Amino acid sequence: MADLRGGDLSRLRQLNSLTAIRALRRAGPLTLSALAERTGLSRPSMKEVTAELMELGWVEEVPPSSGTMGRPARRYRFRADSGHLVGVDIGGHNIRAALSDLDGEILAETRQPVSPDDPLEDRLAAVERAVSGCLALSRTTVEDLWTVAVGTIGVIDPEGRVVYSAAVPAWRDLDLAGELRELFPCQVLIENDSRLAAMAEHRRGVAKGARDVVFLHVGRRMGAGLIIGGKVHRGFGAASGEIVMLPEARWFHAPEHLNTCVSVPEGTPPEDAAGSTLSAARNGDPAALEAVERYVDDLAVGTAAMVLILDPEMVVLGGGFSRSADVLLEPLRRRLERSCMRMPELRASTLGDECVVVGAIDYAVGHLDDQLFTPDRGPLPVTR
Repeated sequence: MADLRGGDLSRLRQLNSLTAIRALRRAGPLTLSALAERTGLSRPSMKEVTAELMELGWVEEVPPSSGTMGRPARRYRFRADSGHLVGVDIGGHNIRAALSDLDGEILAETRQPVSPDDPLEDRLAAVERAVSGCLALSRTTVEDLWTVAVGTIGVIDPEGRVVYSAAVPAWRDLDLAGELRELFPCQVLIENDSRLAAMAEHRRGVAKGARDVVFLHVGRRMGAGLIIGGKVHRGFGAASGEIVMLPEARWFHAPEHLNTCVSVPEGTPPEDAAGSTLSAARNGDPAALEAVERYVDDLAVGTAAMVLILDPEMVVLGGGFSRSADVLLEPLRRRLERSCMRMPELRASTLGDECVVVGAIDYAVGHLDDQLFTPDRGPLPVTR
């Protein structure tokens, strides 16, 4: 923090500007008086700060509501629409993309089907199509993008390289950030998908406000994300939560119990087999219920290990299978109660299979905040 006692007025203006932006992003639109009250600045100082932020393109005046009587006080808002962010979920079978404004409000979403065995070129082309679909729906262009944040399966190093991926052969030892920078002329961020899913549930979903969370990212493949002390935990080598790699945890092959159930109708596509089993179990089908019990047996082993190590406040069942929480939660609860010294709260995700793409948007917003809206990053740029 700069020492302001020496009269560093430019630094003081910068801090005042950041304070005003934070207030407008949390509670805008606001009048000058309300903004001054929230920031602790005088109204004349806030008027000067607001004028400068309008000149830079970060703030604009909100037109008065129609039918307003008299001369209404001027209100101002943060221009979240001055740029756009994209979040992408690159899964084994689907690629989802979402476009948002700078505050993370999602404006458009698209999806592209893929296969785990697709060659690299086809998967990258599907990513480009998914993002292009969002741009078309929102009537924006690739030049309007500030950041593309991607969640994907595998162990991801800090530079955006996929160090290891068991589910997608073409992903192994891939400089994914470098490949995507060839497609998108903006900043590209890469993170593990289960961590982004945990982040989304912690910021927007059922785990909001919880400080220690185990997020079970369950679907046609298994993963986990950890929230420790209110923050996503990456680990020393960015490989936290990879309990699926432990054979004794029985997570890697656990979905096969649902995929191979005899209750799945003949001709059901492989990607729909598990959903068919869970639906049959909901209707009381004995074979499907037995398959669910075997699946939950395996799910509980790795979950109990993480609960015993971390003693979390909450365990969240998330991912694609969270839509069947009515079938899975109670048998999972019974098994955890037998194994855990203290039973955490067990909840179903409120974001479902959208958790990764939403987490990617939140990741991009957080990165934007760190870059532009923290006191030590220098002057705010002109945005228009």
